[in-house]
Amino acid sequence: MTQVSAAVIELRDLQLKTDIGTYGPKDTRLDFHVLDLTLGISVNQVLIPHDGMTHVFDYDPLIVEIDRLAADGHYETQERLMTRIAIACAAYPAILRMEISLKKSPMRAGGSVLGHPQFVPLI
Repeated sequence: MTQVSAAVIELRDLQLKTDIGTYGPKDTRLDFHVLDLTLGISVNQVLIPHDGMTHVFDYDPLIVEIDRLAADGHYETQERLMTRIAIACAAYPAILRMEISLKKSPMRAGGSVLGHPQFVPLI
């Protein structure tokens, strides 16, 4: 039997209330930014011997912090917001690795979506 040492928590399609970008008079303004966040955590916080929040990684406070960062003011680039989200994740010792993707839409009048994935290993 293979021993599992890591688990993954996926937070998908978190629509952020944020102000990102610099626009000219004829530019398409973005309607929304959507965050996908994959967190690698210790398997002992997923496969638990007893039921209870004290045994698992509680991601709700992290989501509250991400929402606060997103609404913290104007960002010229979405990379800056992603950097701040990565720093917030790194503050949690339970998070061993993360993958962040911040998508924005619409990129054109047709409604296309563009995403920026970024892997951030934690040591």
